[in-house]
Amino acid sequence: MNRGIIRYVLGKVIQIEALLLLVPVLCALVYHEHEGFYYLNVACLCIIVGTVMTIKKPKDSVFYLKEGCISTAASWIFLSLFGAIPFVLTGEIPNYINALFETISGFTTTGASILPEVESLSHSSLLWRSFTHWIGGMGVLVFLLAIIPMGGGGSINLMRAESPGPSVGKLRPKMRTTAGILYTIYIAMTMFEFAILVFSQMPIFDALCTAFATAGTGGYGIKNDSIAGYSPLIQWTVTIFMILFGVNFNAFYYLLEKDIKKAFTMEEVRTYIAIILVTIAAITLDILKSCDSFFDALTKSSFQVASIITTTGFSTTDFELWSSFSKTILVILMFIGACAGSTGGGIKVSRILIFFKAFFKEADSYIHPKSIKQITIDKKPVAHDTIRSSNVFLNVYILIFVFSILIISLDDNDMNTNFTAVLATFNNIGPGLGGVGPTENFGSFSVLSKLVLMIDMLAGRLELFPIVILFHPEIWREVLDRRVARKKTIRKKIDRIERKI
Repeated sequence: MNRGIIRYVLGKVIQIEALLLLVPVLCALVYHEHEGFYYLNVACLCIIVGTVMTIKKPKDSVFYLKEGCISTAASWIFLSLFGAIPFVLTGEIPNYINALFETISGFTTTGASILPEVESLSHSSLLWRSFTHWIGGMGVLVFLLAIIPMGGGGSINLMRAESPGPSVGKLRPKMRTTAGILYTIYIAMTMFEFAILVFSQMPIFDALCTAFATAGTGGYGIKNDSIAGYSPLIQWTVTIFMILFGVNFNAFYYLLEKDIKKAFTMEEVRTYIAIILVTIAAITLDILKSCDSFFDALTKSSFQVASIITTTGFSTTDFELWSSFSKTILVILMFIGACAGSTGGGIKVSRILIFFKAFFKEADSYIHPKSIKQITIDKKPVAHDTIRSSNVFLNVYILIFVFSILIISLDDNDMNTNFTAVLATFNNIGPGLGGVGPTENFGSFSVLSKLVLMIDMLAGRLELFPIVILFHPEIWREVLDRRVARKKTIRKKIDRIERKI
């Protein structure tokens, strides 16, 4: 294992976080808040730590998927560990475990909060919460690839480890160019949403935080009622952009290349839009009697469907009060999630497509044993490795999901709360049902349960395997073997010195 390149990548990520922490510092200057001083201190700490870790460049810059997964998992953990410190120093979240939960929830674009109310936070802390969504939405390592050339041909392994979906490809021959294109689209769409929100008479600070949270499909609100207090125009704007950020970014690239036909014929995107339209219609008809008008029912159902399927987690109504039928639809959407290659979480529409196509292929083989049928998406055959990895993903997903529910059930909450708490964190959604509904929070869980849910958030955002590999016994055995070998080498040197003396 190339430990030098892992250390170097990790150091670069921490240095980037130092720069990102200057955003809440600037916000504190604008609003004359003393909390910015603590963010500046942590930024300085990140610069020192990052510089120490990168001052010695690795001898070998080549790294493979194993190093990519470890670098990615470690980067997100360290981002969260440092990013949580300002909340503790400002005293706004004095408990470090709670602060870490809030920060991991931010970076993983989950939006699950331990705060009973958010409006008491400073502007700088509110902005930092929302900004962590924006950072985590596209991925900090994708940003690293976009601005820093990584030699050795390992860039694709970093992107594979961090990017959501069953497979990752290049839009351009160079990985750095691909990363740059993705971030250009991401920034442009964020700015466009911000401009529309301001034009819709949303306060500038609110619009900035909302744009960050929507782009990252995170869902941290800066008001206690999330988005419910804003006008229908603003709610519809957020709805549309949540759906757009849940689309595979390859579609936007095709639009930039003026390949409109290819953009609109992507099977995953068409399935994603179809699911949204059908579920909106079903919920609208179901909640119509309890709403003021058809438009009100359509607005609420559209917003919540978009929020849940894209795993954003904003809310405009307490859907805990909806019928079992509507809540069941939302739970199903929590599992499905957005498209691969988007900022959304969940299992992903592409994996659902592969799963159903594999199911029908297997069913056909019972009827026509000698037939040879290949699974295709967008009229292209799906590689066997992609099908295998999707099946393995679903198996590991179920195992982690069940084990997590078992552990947090020790808190003795009701089954509805336990099930949707894991579902909401594992799929990076935010609110669930019962004790973790849209008007509740995760503050009542024990430290053990919070640690499990934090691991779930990281595993869900990083598509399971980078976190699973980080805990693999072979990785730790290799680390221990290196330490033993180093001790033996030191012992031999000491023995030589003693003999000379």
